[in-house]
Amino acid sequence: MTRFTVNNQPVQYKLDARTPLLWALRDASNLTGTKYGCGTGDCGACTVDIDGAAVRSCQVTIGAIEGSFVTTIEGLAENRAHPVQRAFLAANVGQCGYCIPGMVMAASALLRKNRNPSDEEIAAAITNLCRCGVYPRLIEAIGRAARLARGEDDAGPEEQGDQAPAIGE
Repeated sequence: MTRFTVNNQPVQYKLDARTPLLWALRDASNLTGTKYGCGTGDCGACTVDIDGAAVRSCQVTIGAIEGSFVTTIEGLAENRAHPVQRAFLAANVGQCGYCIPGMVMAASALLRKNRNPSDEEIAAAITNLCRCGVYPRLIEAIGRAARLARGEDDAGPEEQGDQAPAIGE
């Protein structure tokens, strides 16, 4: 039995310790915001936060993270209130939206380590793939999220009105 914490809740999985975290989250915990994209760790759709680092959940087994703290898109913030979620909504980053939860998780880990990243640092840190090509808006939104987190910008998704897409749901 493997034990760790997911979204501030202790969990124990009666799954083979070699089970990828992605499948434990999606199939056993019904946390479907973490997406399956490539299964090889290249696309980043499955990115979650493990002990403060952005990790591709398809590449880590549940046995390897015994005792760790995992945060998925569902556990990042209530009501999409995290600065990254607010900035993504305000910038209308999502198109099809499939890659967005992984990008939000990668961006939140980046901003926890670097409160004022340059565009180049954002581009280097966010290696998630997006078939819709949202990269210019993505970089702009992460810069705005950094300003929101530092209290230098108070605008949020309310600018989008009721038409804003739901990020991570």
